[in-house]
Amino acid sequence: MRRVYEPPEPDDGVRVLVDRLWPRGLSKDAALVDEWPKALTPSTELRRWYHAGEGSYEEFAGRYEAELDTLEATELLSHVRELAAKGPVTLLTASKEPEQSHAEVLVRLLGSPSR
Repeated sequence: MRRVYEPPEPDDGVRVLVDRLWPRGLSKDAALVDEWPKALTPSTELRRWYHAGEGSYEEFAGRYEAELDTLEATELLSHVRELAAKGPVTLLTASKEPEQSHAEVLVRLLGSPSR
């Protein structure tokens, strides 16, 4: 997991943008994003709720996991796991604090075979 604004590294492997909105000020050519599975991103409502400071990270993570309980999201999580089985995968986010974002939730879920 890394910020999408950081320069790509040779060992990034498949670069997957996990934000719903395209990062500001970054061209698609410069980002070098291989995949952009928008169905794995938090809903606009949840994102706005969390950024408004109305709840804790733990509550956000729980709500986000509930949003991911759809067939489409489950299939996309499986797809990213399959990519990771073949080689490195880097989840990209524009979040200023990736460790307190949805990307961290995805990292945890991708390490778990239950979804």
